[in-house]
Amino acid sequence: MKVTHSLRSRLLWFLLAAIIMAALAQASIAYRSALYDADQIFDYHMQQMALSLRSGTPLTNVPQGPSADPVNNDLVVQVWTPDGVQVFRSISRAQLPQRAVLGFSNVKANGTTYRIFSVQTSSQTVQIAQDMAVRKRMAGSLALRTVGPIALMAPILMLVVWWVVSGSLAPVARVRKQVAARQADDLSPVSEADLPDEVQPLVHELNLLFGRVQTAFDAQQHFVADAAHELRTPLAALKLQVLSLERAEDAGARALAVSRLTAGIERSTRLVEQLLVLARQEASAAAGEPPRPVDLGELVKRTLGDMAGFAQARQIDLGLHHADPGARVGGQADALVIMLRNLIDNAIKYTPAGGTVDLDLRVGPGGVVLAVEDSGPGISEEERGRVFSRFYRVPGSAAGGSGLGLAIIKAIAERHGARLALGKSERLHGLCVRVEFPQAMKA
Repeated sequence: MKVTHSLRSRLLWFLLAAIIMAALAQASIAYRSALYDADQIFDYHMQQMALSLRSGTPLTNVPQGPSADPVNNDLVVQVWTPDGVQVFRSISRAQLPQRAVLGFSNVKANGTTYRIFSVQTSSQTVQIAQDMAVRKRMAGSLALRTVGPIALMAPILMLVVWWVVSGSLAPVARVRKQVAARQADDLSPVSEADLPDEVQPLVHELNLLFGRVQTAFDAQQHFVADAAHELRTPLAALKLQVLSLERAEDAGARALAVSRLTAGIERSTRLVEQLLVLARQEASAAAGEPPRPVDLGELVKRTLGDMAGFAQARQIDLGLHHADPGARVGGQADALVIMLRNLIDNAIKYTPAGGTVDLDLRVGPGGVVLAVEDSGPGISEEERGRVFSRFYRVPGSAAGGSGLGLAIIKAIAERHGARLALGKSERLHGLCVRVEFPQAMKA
C-alpha cells in the first residue's frame, strides 16, 4: 500500500478527524447533561406523584387493568396496606419487590434497572418506579439532536476546508511550476511574493542556495578560462623545446634542449598541481565541511621541517621566531598544511640568497595570528590588492611561478574564516603576510 505524502490530504484527514472527535465529544457531553437533567425532572415527577397519592384518598379495592393505569405509562405504581397486601398495581411486566427502601433507590429486576421512589402513610405505602432505559433513550435522543446538525454540515465543512487548504497551498504550487519550467542553467531567484510565512523561509533558503551555486558555477567557468589561457603558453613552449630537440645537431645542443624541456615539464607539472589544489580547496569550501580542532603550532613545526631542505638549497635562514602554546583553530589540517607550504614557498622564492624567513604564531583575545615575514623586496602597496588574483605575477619579479600561490592561500584562509593581510615587515624589512584566525578553539 502506497503511503501518501500529500500535505493537502494530510490536512484534510487531520481536520476531518478533528471534526469527528469534536462531534463525539459534544455528543458525549450532551448525553451526560441530558441524562442528568432527565434524572432531575423524572425524580421530581415521581416524587410529586407519590406525594399526591399519599395525600389523597387511600387506594383500596381498585381493580387492576388498563383503566387503572396512571396517565404516564412509563411509570409503575404499586400500593400496599400496612399488613403487606397489595391493593393497587399498574399494568407492567416488571416484577418489583413488595417492599422498598423509603425515598429513592435503584433496583434491578429481571435484568432491568429501575429507579424507585417509596413513601409511607399510616394506611398505605406508595411506590413509584421507572425503567432507567426510558431516561437513557430520552438523553440519547437529545444528544442526537444536538450532534445532528454537525453531521449534516460535515460535507459542507469538508468542502470549505478543501477550498481553504487548496488556496493556502496555491503559492507552493506556483513556486513548483516556476522551478519546473526553468532551464538547467537558470539559477535566478524564485519570486517570494505572496508566500505564506511557513513557506517563505524555505523559498528564501532555496534562493540563497541558487546564489551559492551560481557563484560556484561562475567561479568554475572563470577558472577553466584562466587555466586554459595559462596552460596555452607553457604547452606552446614545450612544443618549441621539442622542435629544438629534434633539430639539435650535436650532443651539446641536445643536452641543452633536453634540460630546457625538463624544466618546462616541471613548470607545467607545478602549474597543473596548483590548479588542482586550488580547485579542490574551492570545492571543499563550497561543500561546507564541518571544522575540527587543529593544533596550528604543531602543523607549523612540521611544515618548517619539511621545507628546511628547500630553504637550505636556496641559502635561506628559515625558522620559527615565536610560537605561543595552545594555538588551536577550527578547520581541516590538510588544507592548513597546504596554506603553510605555499606561504613558506613564496617567501623563500622571493627572498634573495642569504636572506631570512621567519614564522610568528601568537594567541590573543581576538584569535590566533600567524605571520610569515621575509627579508625580500616585499610588495608595493599598489600591487597588494592584485596579487591574490589567479595567475597574477608582480611585474619585474625575478622569481618564477604560476601566480597561483597567494590565490590558494586566500581560498584556504576564507574557507577557515580567517582574514588575510599583506604589509611590510618591521623586523626583516620585507613582506609580512598575516593570517588572522577567529577565536581559538579548545581541545
